[in-house]
Amino acid sequence: MLEYLDLEQRLKGNKFDNCYIFCGADEALIKENIKLIKDRNLQPEFEDLNYVQFDGLTANMEAVINTCETVPFMSEKKVVVVFRANFLGGAEDREANKKFETIGRYIEQPAEHCILILYYVFENDREKPSSRVKKLDKKACTVKFDKLKGVNFEKKVKSIFEEKEKNIGKIELKLFCEGLNNDMNIVLNEIEKLCCYTYGREINKKDIFAMLPQKTDNDIFGLVDNISQRKLEKALEILNELIFKGEKIPYILYMVERQFNLLLQIRYGIEEGKNKEILSKELKLNPYICEKMITQSKKFSLGGLRNAINLCLSTEERLKSSSVESKTEMELLILNAISA
Repeated sequence: MLEYLDLEQRLKGNKFDNCYIFCGADEALIKENIKLIKDRNLQPEFEDLNYVQFDGLTANMEAVINTCETVPFMSEKKVVVVFRANFLGGAEDREANKKFETIGRYIEQPAEHCILILYYVFENDREKPSSRVKKLDKKACTVKFDKLKGVNFEKKVKSIFEEKEKNIGKIELKLFCEGLNNDMNIVLNEIEKLCCYTYGREINKKDIFAMLPQKTDNDIFGLVDNISQRKLEKALEILNELIFKGEKIPYILYMVERQFNLLLQIRYGIEEGKNKEILSKELKLNPYICEKMITQSKKFSLGGLRNAINLCLSTEERLKSSSVESKTEMELLILNAISA
């Protein structure tokens, strides 16, 4: 089974198989590679005649096979796609078994003039390729599409900006990637928004913070910032927003405690004469984020930060050891941190 990046290299080298089985958590990446296969093999003027899609939930596999066997019109190849091919996943009903057996027999000797692509999307990031996909591994080119992370994610995002002929600096690129979930549907939408917002000029940090959707990390930063400024009402408002978004109290508490721990480490670092560059490397923070946190840390005394961490630990202990109302405990934590 190939990984997404391996497939990408093969397609760039114009190496195509007759049958592909795609599965993974990121449907946008899957669709992008289907488009690449289609564009490399079909002429635009005859695409409507040689590109056919079937919904795997309702399609009859005999009809799919008949379409594959039909010769292409004014083209060497035709491309047939079966999306939502969930019968390749874990379904064990009679209909799914029949579809799997039918398509499994066909791809042993597929039509040379056709590229058949079947795919299904994982229900969550933890799901793994099914035993059925593994059975087809020697008959077809099977590819797993994990969500891109780290350097690979940054490279992919940079390539999308380049396709749009939009330049983005290294720091801005890293900041942009850190501010997004690595779902390519979301990424593509946010890139489009940012390019429109900065039309005719270069992208800067302020643009990224202005356009990116708020993530939990940003909300936690705002919550702690309002504690530092003794703004109880605003801090409670952010807490309520986080709960409304579906964040669980234990996770919010963990993130608040983490934020205070980082601020304490930054304060100690400043006391030791460390600058932004050193601290950002040691704590693995984006330099721009680190700069903001240095400013935030100075709003607390060392004693205040230690007290806030102790309050977090006490709150965590109460939440684990008794039947207290968790939201009330978080509200008391904020009140006590502000009053300290």
